[in-house]
Amino acid sequence: MRAAIIGGGWAGLSAAVELAKAGVRVTVFEAAKQLGGRARSVEVQGQRLDNGQHILVGAYRETLRLMQEVGADPDRLLKRLPLELSFPASQPLPFHLRLPRLPSPWHLAAGLLAARGASLSEKISAVRFMRFLQGAAYRIGEDCTVTALLDRHDQRGSLRRHLWEPLCLAALNTAPAQASAQIFVHTLRDSLGSGRAATDLLLPAADLDQLFPTAAANFIRARGGEIRVSTRVEAIDAGPGIRGESFDHAVVAVGPQHAAALLVRHAETIASAQLLAEYAFEPIGTVYCGYPPQVRLPLPMLGLEDRARAQVGQWVFDRGALCGTAGVLAFVLSGHGAWEELDNAALAATLHRQLAATLDRRLPVVLWYQVIREQRATFCCRPNLRRPSVRTALAGCWLAGDYVCAEYPATLEAAVRSGVAAASEILLSESLPVARRASAAGDNSAPQFLRHG
Repeated sequence: MRAAIIGGGWAGLSAAVELAKAGVRVTVFEAAKQLGGRARSVEVQGQRLDNGQHILVGAYRETLRLMQEVGADPDRLLKRLPLELSFPASQPLPFHLRLPRLPSPWHLAAGLLAARGASLSEKISAVRFMRFLQGAAYRIGEDCTVTALLDRHDQRGSLRRHLWEPLCLAALNTAPAQASAQIFVHTLRDSLGSGRAATDLLLPAADLDQLFPTAAANFIRARGGEIRVSTRVEAIDAGPGIRGESFDHAVVAVGPQHAAALLVRHAETIASAQLLAEYAFEPIGTVYCGYPPQVRLPLPMLGLEDRARAQVGQWVFDRGALCGTAGVLAFVLSGHGAWEELDNAALAATLHRQLAATLDRRLPVVLWYQVIREQRATFCCRPNLRRPSVRTALAGCWLAGDYVCAEYPATLEAAVRSGVAAASEILLSESLPVARRASAAGDNSAPQFLRHG
């Protein structure tokens, strides 16, 4: 059996790995010169950096499983740290929350109650909020915005500003006033509401290519598959056929706007194409600043206080502590905001001043900077957003991508799960053996994601 994978991002590679493992001959078509999609490595100032600073968490079970499957050791490539949120310049008091290494749910309760910079009433309210969600099986009824959900449960003050809202923006890449509360609650279920290890931060200690794409490509080739980069697919013919070749199955694992352009050519999939064509998008900016090697942050990840609430920089990462590139700091700017109006020089200067204010000290001049703007980094995860199914109406044609994984926002884990689901559906349709894996949590297995696409 032959399968074509259109798109060499994390979704497409995940589908290809699962199919290749089952003995299917896969051919991956990638339009760019390298694999990885929107999570790839780039060359900057003679160093291998990333097109965006990504954060993984312990709840990314399928991502971690596939990394191990292809020989990319998570223990070596990811720096595992307890969840720690620190905003040293917060007013009127610095904010700091760290989850201790205690069994669940005591790690969360202890972390919230010991948080500095939040009142006791806020902490008790946050514990009640999580207990409510747990009692409701993490279902909120009619979907609404995250802002509306937090208002409804009296989540205010420092914990709202430094915990709930930053987690929403980091996970959904959509401002709380526009973000889906139900999707946000799903992320809370699988992180704060799950086992202790699920809340750990997994910060890349190597470039993104090394985390999965390179090892996945080697895994696929070792099993008779092909990787064709710089090869754009303009159309899917009946059969399905790709660029004059016949395949038994084709997995469309590209962004929603590109998938729409491929699907609209067929009468059977016009409705799916129209659905995807309506998607709105959110940007992500990453600003790398090169300082003298002695410049370090007190923590690998630090929150930047935005007193004007103008949404400039939210986080800064110390690449020296993570990857050994001393003096290189990565600023992350999620979602639409004032940062989009600044040119690159002004943006780098603004973040430099913001960091100096956060650390309350003078910083050496920036030796170099690089601004990377991904205008369509993620889909806008708004309430009641309709998501497509893995299976399309076109015979032999399937979808994969973070927008297909109905319970999650646009994350690496969602992309990986969608690829696994597409591969599992193909194998089931051909009556080939499918590995049935059950996660430790019991409700995050691959078969679950087959049910709701």
